Amino acid sequence: MKKIIDLIEQEIGTAFEKAGYDRSYARVTISNRPDLCEYQCNGAMAGAKVYKKAPIMIANDVIANLTDKTYIAEIEAVNPGFINIKADKDAVAEYLNAMKTCDDHGIEQAKEPKTILVDYGGPNVAKPLHVGHLRSAVIGESVKRIARKMGHKVLGDIHLGDWGYQMGLIVTELKKRQPNLPYFQEDFEGEYPVEAPFTIGELEEIYPTASAKAKEDEAYREEALHATYLLQNGHRGYTAIWKHIMSVSVADLKKNYQNLNVEFDLWKGESDAQAYIPDMIKELKEKGYAHEDQGALVIDVQEEKDTKEIPPCMIQKSDGASLYGTTDLATLIQREQDYHPDHVIYVVDKRQELHFVQVFRAAKKTGIVPEDTKLSFLGFGTMNGKDGKPFKTREGGVMRLENLIAEIEEEMYKKITDNRTVEEEEAKETAKIVGLSAIRYGDLSNQASKDYIFDVDRFTSFEGNTGPYILYTIVRIKSILNKYKAEGKELAGLTMTAAKSDSEKALMLEVAKYNEVIENAYEELAPHKICAYIYDLSNAFNRFYHETKILSEEDETKKKSYLALLTLTKEVLEECIDMLGFKAPERM
Repeated sequence: MKKIIDLIEQEIGTAFEKAGYDRSYARVTISNRPDLCEYQCNGAMAGAKVYKKAPIMIANDVIANLTDKTYIAEIEAVNPGFINIKADKDAVAEYLNAMKTCDDHGIEQAKEPKTILVDYGGPNVAKPLHVGHLRSAVIGESVKRIARKMGHKVLGDIHLGDWGYQMGLIVTELKKRQPNLPYFQEDFEGEYPVEAPFTIGELEEIYPTASAKAKEDEAYREEALHATYLLQNGHRGYTAIWKHIMSVSVADLKKNYQNLNVEFDLWKGESDAQAYIPDMIKELKEKGYAHEDQGALVIDVQEEKDTKEIPPCMIQKSDGASLYGTTDLATLIQREQDYHPDHVIYVVDKRQELHFVQVFRAAKKTGIVPEDTKLSFLGFGTMNGKDGKPFKTREGGVMRLENLIAEIEEEMYKKITDNRTVEEEEAKETAKIVGLSAIRYGDLSNQASKDYIFDVDRFTSFEGNTGPYILYTIVRIKSILNKYKAEGKELAGLTMTAAKSDSEKALMLEVAKYNEVIENAYEELAPHKICAYIYDLSNAFNRFYHETKILSEEDETKKKSYLALLTLTKEVLEECIDMLGFKAPERM
């Protein structure tokens, strides 16, 4: 379904051509002065130099040639040459009626669906999820859902950090604590225990302890590095410990990601790429892409257009050890073989941008990925506390993600039970749903690349630009529709008629933006644009609601039109929050 703004632009474009001007000047945008008009065209200003005419003359010529109008009700030229447009009420109503019956409410599906792989999550299996993992999870999940809504085949890959020095640290510390375990007996030939020799809670303590020791004790560090080497070269006992770490950690990860409503299609990790590394390095050497530099193996990625130095992509250290770049390139080989993606999107901390510039260039230069495969880096900023520093617990430590979720749910529970009498079970379930909206919307409403302040009080508020406010709006609409159905009446088949008030038309025009907003959010990998849209849409609805008698309206045609508009508004809001990764309760 064409966007309403494109239909208006089409009519303006025809008028430009009839007046003897190039159609490209007919670009229409949403007005930045809604008090004056709903849409605007500034093409006369842009065309003035080309046609050596005053902009206002061009604008008047265009208006004089606007003979075929369906979507335009009013149009005027304003000095020095702006073209102000108001949409036709009947055409807008018909457009929304078409949206109502369309699949996905008119979103234009990709004509050539792509296979897209989104790499997000990236947790270290050596420790539980903390608040630092929030952004990658919610941004990546939303990007995945938006791309699917546009009709693409999308795979979400968690890309576990499961094959590095952290594993050697755990093995070393475990050996210090429990040296008699069979994993450390070189002559042990039996079956290793099925149960892990640690819980997730113990693992949470083992890793930071080992990490701290390694920083202070060189001998301990060397032991951990040697343990890492042995593991990566197939040591039987250490491999068994690694499997225990994976089992315990992944079970905990799945539980926590589920609480955050994040679902991965692929649970691949750095370990899955290891089998591809030897052949990759051999080939890169043979084809002359990789060369030695001070003992290390590197790929030059500097380009003539660069204004600053881009260091080579290092794929092997002088001691033969692999690096993150090595693993990332090998992972791309694996992905190309298994899924042939047209586009790979990495949702990663923005401080890693240089690393991915190096990896992307190396991948293209060496033919690891085809030239037409798109590689995108979506770098996100930090989530900070009110002090402007990375978000911490009240005690100053790193907060576990599950504790943040629990804290937000508790806050929502208090607000729900303070405001009304409700059964405890329902209050807890509602608090869980609304709490998730507070967390996800609080994060996603900020542009991904920007740092932001995580303000629990503000994010859990039912007023302002928050998840709970959006949900409250949806619940309010549901309540009206349910009251109408309780009268024994049907909502199916209701249609909209031309708006009878400014607030009704404003709401209609907001709903009509849906197609455009989702397309834009997909193209720019920008979930925050959906947040901005549903906040504007909620405000437009609430203004209409406060100014309009809906259920008490005596004119049945009017009432049915209102209810049809409310139904569509609710459905658009629900589809948007689904793309953001949360849902609305039945009541609040």
